[in-house]
Amino acid sequence: MSKLTVPVGAHDHVSGPADAPVTLVEYGDYECPYCGEAYPLLKAVQHALGDNLRFVFRNFPLTEMHPHALHAAELAEAAAAEGKFWEAHDMLYENQEALADQDLARYAHALGLPNTAFGEAVSGRYDAKIESDFSSGVRSGVNGTPCLFINGVRYDGPRDYDTLVALLTQLAGES
Repeated sequence: MSKLTVPVGAHDHVSGPADAPVTLVEYGDYECPYCGEAYPLLKAVQHALGDNLRFVFRNFPLTEMHPHALHAAELAEAAAAEGKFWEAHDMLYENQEALADQDLARYAHALGLPNTAFGEAVSGRYDAKIESDFSSGVRSGVNGTPCLFINGVRYDGPRDYDTLVALLTQLAGES
């Protein structure tokens, strides 16, 4: 059983209260079809758990299989610099079939990012953050996406709504 080696901190993209009894960390890739399938499920789980859940997203672009994953992650980080990470995260997953550079530039514009944001992003400005996320995943035993950790422990169980909500609700009640 793998454990999360890098604790959640100020460097992370977090949705939900810091004192939530349950923390769910996802290592994800914006071009990964399995992450795309998990996206609406994880949104629904977040909604169901409310303030009992802190959700964290870390970049894990599998660039050898997904040629647009790195630029998509770079756009998300550029959006984060403008306080719009979650809007970009959602937009990327909701438009997963269109992640070429011209699509990403259009999303940057739709998000209201500065005109230079996408160009700066793909020039490597945010690569250190993405590499930090990726290496923390490797150290935690991540070998594919999506990879989930619940309260610091890797979760490889069933990924359906009822199972996840029941498990996370139980954990929230135990805290």
